[in-house]
Amino acid sequence: MLTRQVLRSGTSIGANYSEATRARSRAEFISKTGDCLREGSETKYWLRLLSASRLASPSECEPLLKKIEELLAIPTTINKRSKD
Repeated sequence: MLTRQVLRSGTSIGANYSEATRARSRAEFISKTGDCLREGSETKYWLRLLSASRLASPSECEPLLKKIEELLAIPTTINKRSKD
């Protein structure tokens, strides 16, 4: 069940980013990149929960948590620069 949540929120990041690239307005673009950030935050939550519950080992979750942080730097930067 938790792994499904990780899959849903994790893949939603890419789907929202794809939608952002086809945005019809600046406001829609900012909204979609914001959705990427929210889904990334949710993914981090689920990964931490998987690790804490021992359904996945910390050694499995830590590289994924690091990767999600790296990936979220992209929409974070885009979102900040788009608001200027």
